[in-house]
Amino acid sequence: MIKTAMIAGILITACPMFSEAASDRLPNIVFFFADDMGYADLGCYGHPYAVTPALDKLASEGTRFSQHYATGVTCNPSRTGLMTGLFPARYPKKTADFGFGEQVTITELLKQRGYKTGHFGKWHIGPKSTVENGTYGIDDVQVIGSSKDREGDFELTQAAIEFMKKHAGHPFYVNIWGHSTHFPVDVIDELSEKFLNTKVDRHDFSETIQHKFDESLALDKNLDASMHQYLGDVYSIDQNVDRILKTIDKLGLRENTIVVFSSDHGPAPVSLGGKKSTREFSKNMLGYAGAYRGGKHTQFEGGTRVPLIIRWPGHVKAGRVDTNNVTSFIDWLPTLCAITGIEKLPKQLDGEDISDIWRGDDRERSKLLYWKTAAMGSSPAMREGNWKLHLNVRKGETIQLYDLSNDLSESKNVAKENPKIVSQMSAKLNAWVAELPSEYVKKKGKK
Repeated sequence: MIKTAMIAGILITACPMFSEAASDRLPNIVFFFADDMGYADLGCYGHPYAVTPALDKLASEGTRFSQHYATGVTCNPSRTGLMTGLFPARYPKKTADFGFGEQVTITELLKQRGYKTGHFGKWHIGPKSTVENGTYGIDDVQVIGSSKDREGDFELTQAAIEFMKKHAGHPFYVNIWGHSTHFPVDVIDELSEKFLNTKVDRHDFSETIQHKFDESLALDKNLDASMHQYLGDVYSIDQNVDRILKTIDKLGLRENTIVVFSSDHGPAPVSLGGKKSTREFSKNMLGYAGAYRGGKHTQFEGGTRVPLIIRWPGHVKAGRVDTNNVTSFIDWLPTLCAITGIEKLPKQLDGEDISDIWRGDDRERSKLLYWKTAAMGSSPAMREGNWKLHLNVRKGETIQLYDLSNDLSESKNVAKENPKIVSQMSAKLNAWVAELPSEYVKKKGKK
């Protein structure tokens, strides 16, 4: 079992448990994580039909970030990066099967700092054998619901609410990791019927989603009904966020609570294959990444760029849209450590402290962003400044370079026009790949 402990080779600041006076000075941290939600699936991020009043209000009361990135393009890698501050491709043993080994987690650090820690909903940060109180320094672990159980999101949100009520007088950190909008999207009538008057006009959407509309129509000619299902699932997320926010207010914790909302990566694809029962729900996978190309499973912007809303009264500016700064969940651990006064961090971290960016500063990143799946020979990618490089290593594939300052959809490969940039970035990306494991171990019997 993975328990809270002083990890070998990791230095952590020794700190006594908080007095009441100390607890008053430290912020609570509430982290609501959607599953497979697209960058533009919220009203405040530009969806033409989404109804998300709670999240839109949260954005108006805090800062909305437009250049924030996931650390992976599927569920486990995205969670691995934010929990440990290491790029998921660094782990020789797949973390979905083996957990994080001796790498310290943000929840362990906060636990040792005196926080009460909770996790409610989706796990996917280790095998089922690790699901118990104490794992990764989490006091209260409740894995509730599944991707096939949408009502479970209501239950896991309620469990998180009870946790916050119980620990209202003490600093707490809580993961609220829902299952919406993961496949299969099949919501109750009450949610889908809210959108019965919504008619899809394909001109309301960017070119990047048009192929998904075609694929959905190939499965079912009623595109409106498929969209109603997806919009209903997004609305259910908003309703649960609303319950969390109202609880924070009722407990008198608004001023001293950091509320964070995001998604683990881009939206899932419409699948034309599989069993008939699978195809029935595939038509509903209409998550929207806005102008960005790709989605879940891809390292294009639509797969890696995610919504991020942060509210922290008096610290994070209200009504601000940060369009300049490039941030990532690889920064989650060092940033929260800086905010909560944890001075000595794990010796190896890929992320950086961006608490100054949260508070409104503009600056360049000091560390580059990389993506690669934990598979030998898979194609890596990186971002540096406005450049996005996809270094395809499979036979017959070409290097792709995009200038995100004028090509958000990564539609024009400018590698040939910029050989110097390609050479410089390729050298950095290859050097990073050389640091990764020479092989990856997964649980026996898994593909």
